[in-house]
Amino acid sequence: MRELFADAKLGLSIVEMVGRQGDSAQVIHNRIQRVGLALAGHFHGVVPSRVQVCGETEISYLKTMTSEQRSAALGAFLALQVCSVVVTGGLPLPEEMIEQAERNRCLVVRISERTGHVIQAIEGYLDERLAPRMQLHGVLVDVFGVGMLLLGKSGIGKSECALDLVLRGHRLVADDWVLCDFRHPGHVFGAPASLLRHLIEVRGLGILNVKTLFGVTAVRDRKRIDIIVRLCSATDEPEQERLGIEDRFHELLGVKIREIALPVRAGRDMAAIVEIAARDELSRRAGHHSAKEFYDTIERRLQHEGNS
Repeated sequence: MRELFADAKLGLSIVEMVGRQGDSAQVIHNRIQRVGLALAGHFHGVVPSRVQVCGETEISYLKTMTSEQRSAALGAFLALQVCSVVVTGGLPLPEEMIEQAERNRCLVVRISERTGHVIQAIEGYLDERLAPRMQLHGVLVDVFGVGMLLLGKSGIGKSECALDLVLRGHRLVADDWVLCDFRHPGHVFGAPASLLRHLIEVRGLGILNVKTLFGVTAVRDRKRIDIIVRLCSATDEPEQERLGIEDRFHELLGVKIREIALPVRAGRDMAAIVEIAARDELSRRAGHHSAKEFYDTIERRLQHEGNS
């Protein structure tokens, strides 16, 4: 909790902190929880690992109680060992809350911003810090706004394909190592390692700075992964039906992402094929599936001929 409220990236104005003995508690859940029902003695569903938020409604409810009732309600709630309580709107902390926070070693933070803004800021921050992550060897390129993750054995031509795509006006996100993180509601985003940002390795030329060579429009720092393109040699090409009706998927951080296997052969323009794959993805989003439309046409034709 100490790290959460000390980080300037949170963007909240902290007025007061009490119960600092509890600032070493850990938050492991990226969603906050309102304390209303817990103050009324209903503790079912209270998750101690969530940040608990107390706004104007909860404070006004506490004001309807006597001092003894407030002390009992807050004592029972804070005894659950919640990681922290945030009081929003700059509202004064009841004396009983301060007393029980110290007694139960629970960090209580008074913040000047209103409840909606506080919830949005804390959940956004925790989404970033607690997101499941992984890193993998590959190249991520933004092609027509579609995040194309190129995978394959070392030396198969991933970086050269990405460089060719940059020459065609597309944007490099990451080369060599792609840092992936999960975002709700079921997306995986990729970014470069900090030391490799804007850099690409081309065999024979070494390390090149794409931003320096092509300008700021040739790079971007983060992109959602929409399609996985697996580059493979002709001998390693997996068996797949040629019409493209049945989709293959690759799972990253629990998210199934459509995968395309492209065999690499001498003289084959891989960048052009990746571009076409991106255009096909955009076409699918618009409701057009070329392979399925062709298959349906054949089915209707055969059915018509069978009836005639």
